[in-house]
This record gives sequence, C-alpha cells and structure tokens, in this order.
Amino acid sequence: MERAVLLTGIGGQGVQLAARTLAIAAASSGFEVMVFGSYGGLMRGGNTDATVVISQGPLRSPPTVARAWAALGLHHEFWPAVRDRLVDGSVAVVDRSVFQGEVGVSRGHVVEIRATSMATDLGSPRAGAMVGLGALAAASGLVGVDALEAAAHEVLPPYRAHHAEANVICLRTGFACLDEPRVAAWPDAAIRR
Repeated sequence: MERAVLLTGIGGQGVQLAARTLAIAAASSGFEVMVFGSYGGLMRGGNTDATVVISQGPLRSPPTVARAWAALGLHHEFWPAVRDRLVDGSVAVVDRSVFQGEVGVSRGHVVEIRATSMATDLGSPRAGAMVGLGALAAASGLVGVDALEAAAHEVLPPYRAHHAEANVICLRTGFACLDEPRVAAWPDAAIRR
C-alpha cells in the first residue's frame, strides 16, 4: 500500500523542511519513501510544494502524482491544485492562522488548526509547518511522533542544528492537538507513537 502526501504553501513557511522530516521519519520507520520538492523562483513568497510517497513495499508511484491521500496546506494561494488531487477518504490539515477562504474538501477529513499561531506562541514563529506536520501525523497515523522527533534532529544541517529542539516541541504540540486519528494510513497497524 502506498500513501502520497502533498504539502503546499509559500516560500519561507518550511514546506520543504516538513517534507524532508516526514520522509526521514517514514524511512526510519521501515517504509520505502520518495520525496520531491518544487518551489518558485522567488523562494520566499512564491509557491513551494512537495510530494512525499510512502509505501509499505516497493514503490510504484513516481514522486509526482496525479492523486494523493493526504495534504498539508499552509497557505490558501496554491491550495486548489492540491485540493483537487485528493482522493475519497483523504485527510487534509490546513493552517487557519494563514489559510483564508474555503478548504473545499468534500471527499475527505479536514483538520483545521492555527499552526503558525501555535508555533509563534511556542517562540518559533517560523515553525508552523512543524506544528502542521505533527497534526497530520496524528490525524493519519502515517508516522509516529517519536520518528518525527528523531527526523527533526537528522534533517537539519549542522549550522541549523540549534533549531531542532524547537521543531520537536512544535511537532509534539501539533501531534497533541488530536485525541485520535481521523483516518488510518495503514489499516493493519495502530497509530505509531
């Protein structure tokens, strides 16, 4: 079974970091993983998207997919292209502290949190993507919070390693937002802690 996850936002929100964190957490949990990031030429303020494909067995999907099972929307501007690719029964997490307008997901489960506001309250205003990623993991059971925590330390280069602990706090805060998973990514397994 494969699960494709789409992440979207604007440059500077941490979409690429969140995608790499998810990919490393999934790989360390024993899954096969592919990740593909793309961003506009403006970097900050332009669109930034990433696709993470996670599989229990050999991967069959390329890292660019026509349909996805889950999404993290950090900004409304580029959301429609992601929303329209979500399949029935999908799970989507949106950051309501930035995201404006309708989410428009009628075929799946939507979790709306104020990820950027929560990160700011935690002293990490640029870590809204980490709060959102934690909530997505809790809502879907894609990976556990312990795997995300380890990945948060591994994904950062040495000159940014001092941000790892703040990212871990944000991941755990997002994960704690949900009492139970909304959708089970892996039907044969309980949500990973």
